[in-house]
Formats: sequence, C-alpha cells, structure tokens
Amino acid sequence: MQKKIYVTGMDDDATAGKVDAAVKAVAGVTNCVSSAAKCQVCVDFDEGTAGIEDAITNAINSTGVMALG
Repeated sequence: MQKKIYVTGMDDDATAGKVDAAVKAVAGVTNCVSSAAKCQVCVDFDEGTAGIEDAITNAINSTGVMALG
C-alpha cells in the first residue's frame, strides 16, 4: 500500500533525510520518499503488518516534525 502523509516542520532537505531514515527503519516499510518542498512523505508499506501506520507516524514525529491527519 502507498500512503501520502503531510507534515509540518520539515523545512529542509536535511530534515527530510532524517524522516526518510526513520521511516525506512520501520518493519514492513518498503520505500519512503520525503519532500521538504511539498511538506509530504510518500511511504510504501505492507498493510498486513500489525500497527504499521502508527509506527510510521511515530517514526515521523520522532524526528521533530509532525505528521498531519
């Protein structure tokens, strides 16, 4: 499944890189592309993994930005 998550606080490419690394570390995530210019994170993941959407949100928030919605 692919999900687009809008975020606040991702103001530069360095922060986007931190978000990418944190989300890619979540078990079940197959790909992640963060864009500071668009303030969004596109994540491909296995929706069969229990609690993965919460884990992705927590990973994003752990980098100092905030996932919206």
